Amino acid sequence: MKEKKQISNKTIVLTAIAGSLIVLAMVTANTLWTSHKTTIATDEAVSTVSSFYLEEMADRRARTVTNLINNNFDHMEKAVAFIAEEGIDSQDELRDNLGEVKSLLGLNRFALVDEDNIVYTQYTTYTGRSRHAFLSEVANNDRVITTVSVYGSSKQLCLAIPTPDLTLMGKPFKACFVQLDINEIVDLLAFDDHGKTHFAIYAKNGGNLSGTELGPVILKDNFFEALQNIVTENVLEKHRENFENETDGSITFDSGEAEETLFYVPIQETGWEMAVLIRESVIQDQIRDISIRNLKTSRYQIAFTFISVLALATVLLLQLRRFSGQKLEEEKETSRNFKHMANTDSLTGVRNKHAYAENEAVINAKIHSGELEKLGIVVGDINGLKYVNDTQGHAAGDRLIKDACSLICEYFKQGAVFRIGGDEFAVILQGKGFETMQEVIDDFNNKVEENIKENGVVVSIGYSVFEKDDHRLRDVFERADSMMYERKKELKEMGAKTRGE
Repeated sequence: MKEKKQISNKTIVLTAIAGSLIVLAMVTANTLWTSHKTTIATDEAVSTVSSFYLEEMADRRARTVTNLINNNFDHMEKAVAFIAEEGIDSQDELRDNLGEVKSLLGLNRFALVDEDNIVYTQYTTYTGRSRHAFLSEVANNDRVITTVSVYGSSKQLCLAIPTPDLTLMGKPFKACFVQLDINEIVDLLAFDDHGKTHFAIYAKNGGNLSGTELGPVILKDNFFEALQNIVTENVLEKHRENFENETDGSITFDSGEAEETLFYVPIQETGWEMAVLIRESVIQDQIRDISIRNLKTSRYQIAFTFISVLALATVLLLQLRRFSGQKLEEEKETSRNFKHMANTDSLTGVRNKHAYAENEAVINAKIHSGELEKLGIVVGDINGLKYVNDTQGHAAGDRLIKDACSLICEYFKQGAVFRIGGDEFAVILQGKGFETMQEVIDDFNNKVEENIKENGVVVSIGYSVFEKDDHRLRDVFERADSMMYERKKELKEMGAKTRGE
């Protein structure tokens, strides 16, 4: 009986050991197999993620430049309309009005051209045909967009439109134009990603217009010359054709240190290509980091299988869920912080012009799909900001902007407030904000008229609502903007009467 008991105990021990070893071997084999499959899946995902990420980034930056161009054209048309109504009889009056246009619409390098190709700016007058070759194209085009070099290698984007009905100082004026410095456009597009992604703007011949480095291989060189020794001539010729035909494309190549992927898209009407590059190893490392952590977790599972496979699996599940939840929350928080910074005006704390553009795109989509029914826009402009800046300094001007913003936010609590220019605000009203819009506008206008008497903050507002014939949000905005200018004149007259002028 004793021998049988000993044999029985030995068998149990051996069975337990064998069973543990089998479980351990199965877990180990499964871990290694899973790790191998994860590595393969990671490598396959890297290429897909890189292409999607780069295409979206390049397209977003290209749209930003296109929106900047369209906004400048819109402001130029407003500037011409404003100047045409002023009855200008002298160069001094013209320069004063050009300065006011600069302050109101943010057109820093705005100029008018008369029929003799004399260019009029806020500070000077000069002959323009020799300096601005694009002026000869304006007569035959509604809009002219050209890239020019000034002061050596510095590049500027020139936007011009004809002004056939404009007569000032007794002479016809044929065109107006603005000049956008490429460096300012680059600053608008740049953000801090710690050198992991790179972007550059190129001309059709591959010349680097932005002066930014497209990674450690292409650097600031000509796009095609830098790739000559990296890709085949057939591939290079294909991308030359894409640049010439203003289409998009992508290239993946081995730089010797890592695999690089770049994507480029055309910037409408400019003849430029926006290129963005990221090392695939950046995405690969981030994705692979998850695989490594999972592998470590599996090793812990092997070590503790002898004790309790079920308990260990439970602990691992809880750990994985906790880690995934924390990681997700961290990514959500980072995304929220970044979006908040990108969409917030640093001076006033309300939404900025970029946020307005995003909202405008969403609303336009609803208009096109027929989903939008009720919407109102209020456009506001601060009276006397230029005078305060000129007489008391920009610090006082900034205080006036903040006070005006506070006044708008106080009354339009049910709306989305945006600062879309130096002294210009917009409020989008929907839902309850739309229902109470007229009452709030009346209260706001009464308050502004009281402020005129008390030398307080004066903001001119105009408003409009969405109508069935409107095709885009700008149609509503323009009506409100036109009303705002009428209100501005009315408040100026009230102010003059109050001061006894």
